[in-house]
Amino acid sequence: MNALRWGLIGCGDIAARRVTAALGQARGSALVAVARARAELAAEFAARHGAKRWHADWRDLVRDDGVDAVYVATPVHLHAEQATAAAQAGKHVLCEKPMATDVAGCQRMIAAARACQVRLGVAYYRHHYPVVARLRELIASGEIGEPVFAEAQAFEPFDVPPDDPRAWFLRRAESGGGPMADFGCHRLEVLLDLLGPVAEVRGFPANLRFRNREVEDTCVAHLRFRGGSVALLTVTHAAQERRDTLSIFGTRGSAHASALNQGTLRVVSSAGTREEQHPPHPNLHQPLVEDFVAAVREGREPAVDGEAGLEVSRVLAAIYAPQEEA
Repeated sequence: MNALRWGLIGCGDIAARRVTAALGQARGSALVAVARARAELAAEFAARHGAKRWHADWRDLVRDDGVDAVYVATPVHLHAEQATAAAQAGKHVLCEKPMATDVAGCQRMIAAARACQVRLGVAYYRHHYPVVARLRELIASGEIGEPVFAEAQAFEPFDVPPDDPRAWFLRRAESGGGPMADFGCHRLEVLLDLLGPVAEVRGFPANLRFRNREVEDTCVAHLRFRGGSVALLTVTHAAQERRDTLSIFGTRGSAHASALNQGTLRVVSSAGTREEQHPPHPNLHQPLVEDFVAAVREGREPAVDGEAGLEVSRVLAAIYAPQEEA
């Protein structure tokens, strides 16, 4: 079968470092076109990453007959419009996270994909980590018993001037929120995957260090799941120490990833304590893209589809919703 021909909208840091390589190297996949607002930069990016064509207007890429699928890698406030337009043009869509700045935008994207019978996926690539698959196995096997409590911490110091290309992360209208929206959403997807749908959400966003920001620099989320377990997720730009932890405590044992992005897992059970190694793919986006290409070929939904992305965005909305004073 011919390769799935990709068009990339958005040529930022992650697109350059990981997405283009994944689109070009995944089985049955080829990057053929890119879109970037500045024509000279679009041409240079296309040449550097092996795309045959470039467009200064993303709408032209969506209309490009030589494109089968579109990867949306733009600031979050553009996702809903661009993904919806791509679906309406008959293109499959893989969209960066979070899916949109609000639930309504996610719903529009899903409706367009369904109406036009194209696949829609969201780039929660941690879903494909071998260590996350191992956590699924440990829970399903009963080795650590019924999950009782989960805790995740994601600390990434981040402070850029207003003219930095990444400054849009700190503008609420463009990003939808601070670190909880940016990288907390990845951990929310993992928690939902492992523990099931949520029954109750409370969020505590705050500005502890960067007090004049439009978005929070720190946020704590408390989740109660329908299955009975609870979870605590803490994210921050304010702390200097970096952290990327996930622990699941069950009725018979526990499992601890001290650095989720590296894949080391410590398992505690009646059999004792052991350490396992489940490192991710060298290109974190590649398994995500390969699953999406296979989903298109097989006529199935991708592992992280629009409904999964919508559920994460619903939880984000609840985290950011104003809380009543105690």
